[in-house]
Amino acid sequence: MKLFSQGKVGSLVVPNRVVMAPMGLGSLTDPDGRLSERGVDYYVARAKGGVGLIITGLAYTTRELETLQPSVLPRRLMTDSKMYISRFNDLADSVHDYGAKIAVQLTAGVGRVARGELLETNGAVAPSAIPCYWNPNIIARELTIDQIKRLVKSFEFAAEILRTAGIDAIELHGHEGYLLDQFKTSLWNKRTDRYGGDLDGRLRFPLEVIEAIKRGAGKDYPIIYRFGLKHYLEGGREVEEGLEIARRLETAGVAALDVDAGCYETWHWAHPPTTQPPGCMVDMAEMTKKVVNIPVMAVGRLNDPQLAESVLQNKQADFVILGRALLADPDWTNKVREKRLEDIRPCLGCHEGCFGRLVETKSLSCAVNPATGNEKALAIEPAMRSKIVLVIGGGPGGMEAARVASLRGHKVTLWEKGDALGGNLIPASSPDFKRDYRLFIDYLSTQLEKLKVNIELNKKATPDLVKKMNPETVCIATGATPIIPDIPGVEKSTVFVATDVLLGKQDVGAKVAVVGGGMVGAETALYLAQKGIKVYIVELLDAVMKDLFSANRDHYLELLTIHGVDILTETKVMAIEDNSITIADKNGQTSRKWVDNTILAVGLKSDKKLIEDLANESILDIHTLGDCVSPRKVLSAIWEGFRVARLI
Repeated sequence: MKLFSQGKVGSLVVPNRVVMAPMGLGSLTDPDGRLSERGVDYYVARAKGGVGLIITGLAYTTRELETLQPSVLPRRLMTDSKMYISRFNDLADSVHDYGAKIAVQLTAGVGRVARGELLETNGAVAPSAIPCYWNPNIIARELTIDQIKRLVKSFEFAAEILRTAGIDAIELHGHEGYLLDQFKTSLWNKRTDRYGGDLDGRLRFPLEVIEAIKRGAGKDYPIIYRFGLKHYLEGGREVEEGLEIARRLETAGVAALDVDAGCYETWHWAHPPTTQPPGCMVDMAEMTKKVVNIPVMAVGRLNDPQLAESVLQNKQADFVILGRALLADPDWTNKVREKRLEDIRPCLGCHEGCFGRLVETKSLSCAVNPATGNEKALAIEPAMRSKIVLVIGGGPGGMEAARVASLRGHKVTLWEKGDALGGNLIPASSPDFKRDYRLFIDYLSTQLEKLKVNIELNKKATPDLVKKMNPETVCIATGATPIIPDIPGVEKSTVFVATDVLLGKQDVGAKVAVVGGGMVGAETALYLAQKGIKVYIVELLDAVMKDLFSANRDHYLELLTIHGVDILTETKVMAIEDNSITIADKNGQTSRKWVDNTILAVGLKSDKKLIEDLANESILDIHTLGDCVSPRKVLSAIWEGFRVARLI
């Protein structure tokens, strides 16, 4: 496979064509700006897993312009002192032990996209006095010429530190509307001096940074430049200008281009959710490769090994970059090499365990791989004594508990009342845009089969059956069932629950109302709208999908708009008739919507009956996990299943 052929980035020989994307670390960075030991372990796990080149999350070259306090933002990597050489050297040596190469991503700062207390307390800097993204009422301060020169100088010092530490290359973060990107873009750069105006002026700052790195690390030191070919934003960069930027970066001596798309305003490109198709940005790399002679790296949900290989075989790019796929499975590369594709743990594109945790100032991790970012402490170790373990419920939490318990040497039996494993992930994975969730069910099912877990389908657990089996440990993961709201007419034959609709059990007609605008309601609405059905979402709150990560939510909203879904917020369903619903807006004004059927998606309630039935039994070691504790997202079920089984 071409994936496993050598590649070159300038003078750097890379053992294969798989690159780990730069991703934020959160609290995997120590308060003083050094990479923590947990952070080193995190990168080493991916090197051990076979990745050819690792690019770290962004590191600052100075703290002068964007003051970072521990209470303000997730801790950030720094390169502004020689004290950082030692830990970067530890990282380089440890990664090199497994044959991988390591690049550190440097940033000039976040500029107008500063957020939270950093923005509210210190404001923001930018190329020009422009509104800040997170709070347009705050106007960023225009950087002075002297500040720009000092910022450029800081890259020279950082490059010298990284070269001394044994780091193989530097990537410049010129993407996503961060400060370097703001300078390049006329939408944000309104300067009239030598750092603004035409493209020559707007590129001056990034090109001076490239020159500074070469002064600090040497003219042949490899520099990768990450930028978006297109912003997908009115007034932002278009492809033609992006290609010209690529040409000029090559002329400036950049060794490779990491070609992306999007910005904060269009986050579902910069951070593509599960609703984006696999390979969604390969065309950006392909267009760039036609105008430059240096290597081009492709991004954009390249989790499928066959897709990744085809990108290389078709000469659309020279390297493929994987991000969240390597959070979900650090051994992705080795498993592909060993033709163990069924053993690859798939990324869900949910952003809950990675970016969602960073926003909450937690450490980077993964919804389907709790050990990400905590590789040593959460390593699966053999149990001191093999036990008889019964898992009740074959949803994601129960399957994960069974998998981990079996890996540790326990004798595991799993009972599932239905005729298939997957629980509520089965209906959730029905739409094509939730394909990754189907892959995850297949992954867990395959692992349980390989581990020879005793799976009994169509078996409903009762206290008597549990006592008869006499397990030493019971894990209850009985899940949750749809809530039926108290609405006049809810009992009518024209009213269905969303899970049945997603499973294809109901013919809903040509026009429907979906009651509830949470994740399930929105997904059901989009699923039906893509089939040509007219859909109304009726939501009591002031917005739909309020608890979804912003990139995912934004893309859902865009798709719902494209497919003509009407979203009625702050609206209550007063009554359901055979062919209509009566609704009331926030002012109490009532109206009627004519629909063939009404679909309920107002939430789930935990199935606690077995928990209550076993409460007075003599079984001492009982654990509850997943939705039967409280209906939540996949992350909670997987993490509880993992952590419970790790300690049995």
